Amino acid sequence: MYRSCILVTLLVLGGCGRTQSPTTEVLVSAAISISEAMQHAAFEFEVASGTTVTLNIGGSDTLATQLIAGANVDLFVSADLRQMNRVELDGGILTATKVNLLSNQLVLVTHGDNLREFSGIGDLAESNIRRVAMGDPDAVPAGVYARQFLQVSGLWNAIRDKVVPMRNVRAVLAAVEAGNADAGFVYRTDVRLAESIEIAVAIPAGNGPEILYVAAVTTNGPNESGARQLLDFLRSEAATQIFEDYGFIVLNGGVP
Repeated sequence: MYRSCILVTLLVLGGCGRTQSPTTEVLVSAAISISEAMQHAAFEFEVASGTTVTLNIGGSDTLATQLIAGANVDLFVSADLRQMNRVELDGGILTATKVNLLSNQLVLVTHGDNLREFSGIGDLAESNIRRVAMGDPDAVPAGVYARQFLQVSGLWNAIRDKVVPMRNVRAVLAAVEAGNADAGFVYRTDVRLAESIEIAVAIPAGNGPEILYVAAVTTNGPNESGARQLLDFLRSEAATQIFEDYGFIVLNGGVP
C-alpha cells in the first residue's frame, strides 16, 4: 500500500533501489511490531518532505546488534529501552535525541477455537496447555516483558518448561495461528494481523511491565538532518493519528 522501501534485518543496508544521495534518503531500523504503522508514517513523511525513507524491519535485539556492528542507519526505533541502551552504551545514538515515542499492551492470545480453554492467566499452568509461544525471553522485547509479568504473577516457574521461544512477535502469531502453540504472548496491536487469533487475556497496564517504543538518531548514519526531521514528524499530530489508528498508545515524547 505504501511505497517506502523495506529491508528485513539486513546487516549491511544496501540495494533496494538506493539511487538517491544520502541527503535525500533516511535509513530507519524499526521494530517489527511497529512495521505497518511505520510504513504508513514513512509514506506520509515522504509526501510532505520529498525525502525517501528506507525501513529496515526486524526484532529490536537484531537491529541493535546490527547497529553495534556498524550498520549505516540514521534512526533507530526500538520496542525495548534495553536494546536502545545497548546501542547507546556503544556510542551508537545521539543521547539528546532519545525519546519515549509509544507504548503498547501485552496480551495472551490463542486460536479462536481454543478460547474457551482460558478464564484467566493462571490457566497457562493447566496440563491441557502444553506449548506457550513468546519472543525469546532473554532477548526479544515482547518475550522479556512476558517473562517479567509471569515472574511477578508467580507463574514463571510453573510454565517455563512449556515456553517455546520465538525470534519475534510475528513468529509467535504464526505459531499460534498454525496450532503449533496453544497460546502466545504478543502486543495488542499485533492481533489485528491474524483473523483466527483471539485475545484470551489482556494484561492490565498497571499489572504488567511498562512497554516503551524508544526512538533516537544514530551516530553512524549518513543523514542526521533527515533523521531529526523524521523524528520530529513521528512526534507530530499527523503521526499521532496514524499510530493511534494502529492501536498504539502515543506518549509525550519525554526523555527516558
